[in-house]
Order: sequence, then structure tokens, then C-alpha cells
Amino acid sequence: MTISHAPLSEKEKGRYSIINKENIEFIMERNNATNRWVIADMLQRSRYHFPDKTALIFNHITRTYAELEDECNQVANALTDLGVKKYDRVAILAHNTHHHVLTWMGSAKIGAIYLAINYLLGGDDIAYCINHSESKVFIVEDSFYPQVKDAIDNMPSVETFIWSKQGEGQKPVEKFLDFDDWYNTHPTTKPEVILRIEDPVQMTYTSGTESLPKGVIISNQSLISEYMGCIIDGKFSSDDICINALPIYHCAQRDVFMNPIFWLGGTNILMGPDIELILKNIAHYQASMFFAPPTVWIGMLRHAEFTKYDLSSLAKCYYGASIMPQEILREILQKFPNSGVYNFYGQTELAPYHTILKAEDAMNKIGSAGMGGLHMESRIEDDEGREITDIGVPGEICGRGPHVMTMYFKEPEKTEEAMKGGWFHSGDLGVLDKDRYITVVDRKKDMIKTGGENVASREVEEAIYLHPDVEEVAVIGLSHPKWVEAVAAVVKLKADTAPSENELMAHCKAHLSSFKIPKKIIFVDELPKTPTGKILKRDMRNSYKDSF
Repeated sequence: MTISHAPLSEKEKGRYSIINKENIEFIMERNNATNRWVIADMLQRSRYHFPDKTALIFNHITRTYAELEDECNQVANALTDLGVKKYDRVAILAHNTHHHVLTWMGSAKIGAIYLAINYLLGGDDIAYCINHSESKVFIVEDSFYPQVKDAIDNMPSVETFIWSKQGEGQKPVEKFLDFDDWYNTHPTTKPEVILRIEDPVQMTYTSGTESLPKGVIISNQSLISEYMGCIIDGKFSSDDICINALPIYHCAQRDVFMNPIFWLGGTNILMGPDIELILKNIAHYQASMFFAPPTVWIGMLRHAEFTKYDLSSLAKCYYGASIMPQEILREILQKFPNSGVYNFYGQTELAPYHTILKAEDAMNKIGSAGMGGLHMESRIEDDEGREITDIGVPGEICGRGPHVMTMYFKEPEKTEEAMKGGWFHSGDLGVLDKDRYITVVDRKKDMIKTGGENVASREVEEAIYLHPDVEEVAVIGLSHPKWVEAVAAVVKLKADTAPSENELMAHCKAHLSSFKIPKKIIFVDELPKTPTGKILKRDMRNSYKDSF
């Protein structure tokens, strides 16, 4: 951004003599200092260092940092021509695509707030997010048009609909601008907008499992701090080649991996969560890092073609999004002996990185979520908000630090509740060990109270995973006429195995206290999951609610 420097008046010269908010803002704007450093500058920084290096690969599209920066500037200028201003919301419903990246960075460059929509949502839920956020622009990938076509007329805040044909290659329908035609005639010059580190830059809606989704507002400062923590704690490098297979609408893939790699000047591969394609791309691109939830790691390890591909380039294996079964973690450590294995744990409201279990602790702290990251503090609280310091005593996991959200949009009471005492309250239950490392015990809502006794679903799952024929398991609480709530296990078996319910019950008796043993085992072909690989326990509780 360029600011003309007219001669200073005597009054303006006086601003350099007194330190206050008004004077500092004047001086920063005068010296073009407000634009250093914000998310909008990320690609520009990497372009300076690595202009000809490959930044992005998506299907047949390859972009260097110089090319990607130019395109993002074009999108920013195109948004400006649509009347989008600082703080306006720009929403997108899309897979991991080139257009998705351009939308995110183009929005940031003019101070607009980027909103990625969960593509698992139905049309009415999508309309709720659009209307609640008051989004001015809505970009829709062609693949998802059938989900929203009946809801589009119920989005009064949207002034412009834009069609991204990077899903199935379909032509735009009426009412939509074509993304490529819309942006690529605009100049590649950087927009002239004053941006500040405290400005909001991103909005994400929570899953809304217990109430309507909440719009989490995240600032430049939170993301910059979070990116730096990921880079240092996760040992990222500008030489890294990162496979991005989980949806980038979700903050875990986008803000823990993709964007920090863009900041460093590494290479991002965009793709979908196809297991064999993940294995193929790791080998083809000699990828050095890969993140996935436990369900995807299990799918990779069990895939018939796992041994076909050379995966030796994979120096860093990351997991998160849900609890990793200890037996699966041991298998990853065994099958990738030259790789570091890291567990990132967090929440959307923390941008999202909260704690990390680093590679050097993966074996001696197996099952742990580690400690607060570089810029974060963590603690365990009881129901009265008091800190728990005793070893092994469960309480709610809370976090404090610069990653924390600005607010829940239009939800002052829920913001205050989540941030009681200055700590973000995660809703997860955890315990401390002697070194103050945290182990996640369960979600509060997944704790099962059976016959007056509390049972952590994770403990039962860990026991069942010890059975050699079990591929995946989810333990849930179901209504029961005698026990009020009973422990039930939903199990997917490995191929060509067929243990009986009685056999698995006997296995559980050998590893668990009597009240923790499942009262019922339900065999399924697949466990229901989100696109990020999280197991949908709420769906199973509803599906099997009449089992007893």
C-alpha cells in the first residue's frame, strides 16, 4: 500500500511528542506501519523469498508463490469492485480447491472476513450460517449447488453469488457469476486498505451439536500467534511438502498446516480424503508431512495397497481432531520408524491449536495430548472454576493465550460463559500426570453415567482396541430401563474376521471393571464420520436409542 506524504503541519508534528492511541494510529498510518504484519502479507512475504517456488498444487493446477500472490490480489480487487468492504463477510462452500485458497487470501487482503461453510450441512443449515453472518458474497462450488439451490432465495444478505466450477466442471447457472471470468481481468496490484493486527479476519461456525452453531471470530493476531506456535512446536520447514487431504473449511487442516506452510514458503498439495490417493500422493510428491485424525490413519494402515507405495519421505506424522487409540499409535510408530509423530489438540475457538505432544514424547507419554503450545497456557478446572493440580483428578480442560477467539458473533452471553475467568472452557475432560501433561479423558457429553458410576468412553474403547479383530470402535451411552444409561460399543471389525458378541464381552471382562463392560455390542460395516474424520457419536446415540 502506498500513502502520499504531504508536508506535516505543526499540529501533526506535535503528534510525535505525545504517546496516546490517537497519535500512534496517525503515525502508523503515516508510515504505512498498520499493514505490518497481518495475514494478508503472508504470501507476499513468501513471494519475496521464493518467487519461483511451487506454492500450490491442485489437480492439474500448479502455482508458484509469485503467481499465487498475483491471483489473490486479483480476487481482492474483484471483491472490492463488488462493493465488499473491510469487515464484510465473504462465504464459500467448496472442497480443497485452488478457488478456495484464492477466496481466503483475497478476502484477507481487503480486510473482509472469510467464512468457510461446512459442506456436510444441509441447505437450511447453510442458509442459517449465511444469514446469521450476514455474508455479502457467497461462492459455491458446482458440486454443492444441489445442496443450496432451494435455499438461495432465502439468503437476503447476499448481494453476489459466484460459481466455482473446480468440482465437476459444470457451467454456472442463472444468478451466478463464473469465478474465473469474474476475477482474472482485475489488476494484480495490492489493494490499498489499512489493515491492523487486531482486525478480525476469519469466521468459523461450530458444529452445533447441542444448540445452533456459533460463529467464532478470529483475528489476525490470533492466527499469526497460532501459526508461529505450529511452526516451532511442529518443526515445520520451508522445505516441507504438505499433503492437505482433510477439508480446509475446517480450521485444523487450514490453520495448523496449510497456512503455516504458505507462511514459511513450503509446498501445499490440495486433495480430498481418498485413502489410496493419499498414499499415492505421498509417494509421488515425496511429501514430508501429513495430518489426519485417527480414523484416516487407521484406513491407511489397513489399506490393501499400503505396502505398495514408498512412504519413506514422510518425516513428520501428525494426528488430532479426536483421541488416538494407543494401539494404533504404536502401529504408526512401528510402521514409520524414521518419522516424528505429533499430536495437535485444540478447539475452533483457539484458532485452533491448544496443546501438543511432541515427537520426542510420543512413546513415553503415549495417549497424552501434551502441554500447552508455545504461546498457550493450559489447566484443568473443577465445576466451580477452581484449578485442579492433583494427578489423575478429572476436570475441564481450559486454555489461555493469544490464540483465543475475539468472540462468538452476536452471542455475548455465550462468549462470556466460554471465557469465564479469562480462560476458554473447552468442554473436554482431562487429567494431569506428574509432569503436568494433559490426557483427554472424554467430551463432557460423552461421559457415561451408568448405575450411578461414571465411565469414560475412551477407557472402554482403548480396551476393545486391544482385540486383534477390531478395526474401529465407538463407545456410547444408551438409555436403559435398569441402569438409566448403559455402556454400548459400536464396532467395525477387520476384514475376514467374525468374533461373536460373547467373545468381545469376554475380552472386555479381562481388561475392565465390571461396571465398565458394555451391556451391548453392535456390529456395523462403517462408523458415521464427519469429513474431518471425527466419529459422530451423537448420530449413533440416536440410531441405537431403542436398543435396550
